[in-house]
Amino acid sequence: MAEASPTEHFEHVEHAEHAAHSGDSFLALVSVTIAILAVFAASVGSLETIETAATINAKNDAVLLQNKATDTWNFFQAKSIKKNMYQIAASAGSGPVDDFKKQAKRYGEDEKELHNKGQSLEHQTEAKLSESEHHEHRHHVLTIAVTLLHVAIAIATLSIIMRGARWPWYSALGLGVVGMLAAATAYI
Repeated sequence: MAEASPTEHFEHVEHAEHAAHSGDSFLALVSVTIAILAVFAASVGSLETIETAATINAKNDAVLLQNKATDTWNFFQAKSIKKNMYQIAASAGSGPVDDFKKQAKRYGEDEKELHNKGQSLEHQTEAKLSESEHHEHRHHVLTIAVTLLHVAIAIATLSIIMRGARWPWYSALGLGVVGMLAAATAYI
């Protein structure tokens, strides 16, 4: 989400102040509505930021796990090559055949352990990528929700600017509800 200008909300507050001094109860209600929508927008914006960070963290974890898996598979291949070399040497029948067989067996056991570890790391990588996609989806939904809330604030301000026109306020309420429902669906 793009950061809003630090002075953007002052404009809405200024309109709300003018409305509060006018003595019109409807304009005061619109001002309260704007304040409530601003609180919801800030809250949803914070949730959006949290989901963005969670997406990045999960993807970073996935990359680190994939690197560990790659290292494990490389080590697995090295052990496999050594095991095969000792098996070939043992089958050739020259030299210390029993030692060659023991070494081949030891490397075979190491190979199995590394295979299991490599598969485990790949499953963990897939889980982190799935987690990342889940957070990214929430982020997108929350981006839409906070945008709807910001638009609702702007439209509600039109009621003040237009000296009590009710249709912008009703529209703002509708957009505000849709924005909050959208935010809620991110966590359903």
